[in-house]
Amino acid sequence: MPVCPRLGSGGSDDLAPTPKSARTMTGFDLASLWVGLVVGVPAYYLAGSLVDLGMSAIQGVATVTLANLIVLATLVLTAAPAVTHGLPFPVLARAAFGVHGAHVPAVVRAVIGCGWFGIESWIGGRAIFLLLPVWLKTHAPLLKPVPGLGASPLEIACLLVFSAAQLAVIMRGMDGIRKLEKYAAPVLVALTSALLAWAYVSAGGFGPILSLPPRLVGGDFWQLFFPALTANISFWSTVAINIPDFARYARSQTDQVLGQIGLPVFMGMFTFAGLAITSSTEAIFGQVISDPIELLSRIGGPATRVLAIFGITLAIITTNIAANVVAPANTLVALAPQTFTFAKGALATALLGIALQPWRLLGSSESFVFTWLLGNAALMGPIGGVVLADHYIVRRTALDVDALYSEEADSPYYFQGGFNVAAMVAMAAGFAAVMPGFLHKVGVLPTMSKALVVAYDNAWFVSFFIAGAVYSLLRLRRGVEVKRQYSRATKYSY
Repeated sequence: MPVCPRLGSGGSDDLAPTPKSARTMTGFDLASLWVGLVVGVPAYYLAGSLVDLGMSAIQGVATVTLANLIVLATLVLTAAPAVTHGLPFPVLARAAFGVHGAHVPAVVRAVIGCGWFGIESWIGGRAIFLLLPVWLKTHAPLLKPVPGLGASPLEIACLLVFSAAQLAVIMRGMDGIRKLEKYAAPVLVALTSALLAWAYVSAGGFGPILSLPPRLVGGDFWQLFFPALTANISFWSTVAINIPDFARYARSQTDQVLGQIGLPVFMGMFTFAGLAITSSTEAIFGQVISDPIELLSRIGGPATRVLAIFGITLAIITTNIAANVVAPANTLVALAPQTFTFAKGALATALLGIALQPWRLLGSSESFVFTWLLGNAALMGPIGGVVLADHYIVRRTALDVDALYSEEADSPYYFQGGFNVAAMVAMAAGFAAVMPGFLHKVGVLPTMSKALVVAYDNAWFVSFFIAGAVYSLLRLRRGVEVKRQYSRATKYSY
């Protein structure tokens, strides 16, 4: 990448505009990326959680597909300027939030990414735990939870080992990540198909699975549907924010759009597999098993178990690295370019993910869906609303790439001391609309009006549109005009 003369102190190349010679990602490459992202344990766990909470397989697939079609629209719109200009999210965010204010949404996104990294790594550590010798897994001192942590030394050791394995891939940079996603995709599809075939044979076909009646009907179903829809949107809302970090390597807008369509297609297919397999456990074992690690511990012999654990490990690594490491690492580079490179940022992400104690975030299906995922939606919705409103409503897609890298006071993106107050107010308004419902959900506020509970159940929609509307009104009321200088040729040679 070319050295960017106005990147700021430190001049790290990691956030410089991607030169045209490096924009080689095809639609197939981007679709392969989505296969690697979709075919993962948290996505399976989300599908299984819908069954565990009372949905039928058909209801679950319909809910997930609708949610991902909504996410697709935000993905394409957010990625478009990155494809045009070759810019990562921390830089694009400066247009709406200011050259310093952009650190705020980037840090919020990064913290959630660290949480997800910890969750994925914890699941991977549990997979390693299954392969350990019986004498080690039954050694009492190693299984006693550490006071104040709630996890045993052996479980924490497995978590650290799995995290180290991921860092070995991360240190190869974006090129290594792209190759891993490309070659892992067909392996993941094959292994998922094998598990689906086991469910089909063991349950006596899909008939018993699909014919299982839903436990929720009428008002009870709709009471779950809207939070479940929001949770599924939230599942990819983080990637929808930082999709520019990947899309800036795309050859064209056509490649970007065709590749992004892979999300609803593959997510719908994988959700059906996850829901069918989870539903089959009720017919096979007499109870719903939504945790794939627990399921794999009950089927097959040692060889089958090793193969299954290999598949889970590959699925976790491909999802975790792309979805949960790139954004936090780039954020740290943007915050402190003299201190962090992408590799150092990735290491810090892993350490923060472990420090967040991911085993506490996966306590139950209810806590995973209603607390973690809806909480994510409450944080990601306002950021997406402000970014898209700024680019398409206020600026009408015009960007001055050179100015995005300038920290001079006369830069059009410097605003007030480097912060766009309108963006901060709009983002805060989006947060405020759904935060009371979150506090009620976690038990801080024991009583809450029904309207605020409904707002939280639809956290992404409410926060996204409120933040976007407030931002547009604040900016347009001040008579903001898009300067034609934004569209001039930049000073960089790509």
